[in-house]
Amino acid sequence: MLAAIGVMVFLAVAIGLVLGWSAIRFKVEGNPLAEKVDAILPQTQCGQCGYPGCRPYADAIAGGEADINRCVPGGEDVIKQLAELLGVDPKPLDSELGEAKPKSVAFIDEQACIGCTLCIQACPVDAIVGAAKQMHTVIAKECTGCELCVAPCPVNCISMVPIEEDLPHWKWKHPVVMMKTVHTETHP
Repeated sequence: MLAAIGVMVFLAVAIGLVLGWSAIRFKVEGNPLAEKVDAILPQTQCGQCGYPGCRPYADAIAGGEADINRCVPGGEDVIKQLAELLGVDPKPLDSELGEAKPKSVAFIDEQACIGCTLCIQACPVDAIVGAAKQMHTVIAKECTGCELCVAPCPVNCISMVPIEEDLPHWKWKHPVVMMKTVHTETHP
């Protein structure tokens, strides 16, 4: 019995070493350009660009398969940032996909909600909570404003409320210019 345990331990260590070595040797590197593009995208996961989320759209942009002007929630700001990153000229937002709108958050009229859970199933970021046959509500901090929950609602109790620009939601709209650093020489 002791020999069987020893053989099993030896096999486990040997297989672990082979798996560890192969994980290092055959490591798949991600596309660094796709990661930079994904960091610029608004992460709404809305699918308005024609891709199932921001990461697949970033991969398509990095691979040269998609244009930079398809992100409706990001609007002109994201298009300019992507153009700067990729070294191409900015293009106007693709009008076939929709118009740029102010950032908004879903609001559920809880008195009219019938608890059908269709909005919960449609939300790509799980910002809606509730149970079947119970009222639902939106976690405003988690909501990305993608509007995917509005269409499936059978009683039209979901509306999109624009976020006002107050101090917690304010964002600098002008490009930030890096200041040139001046190196001073010190003499001994």
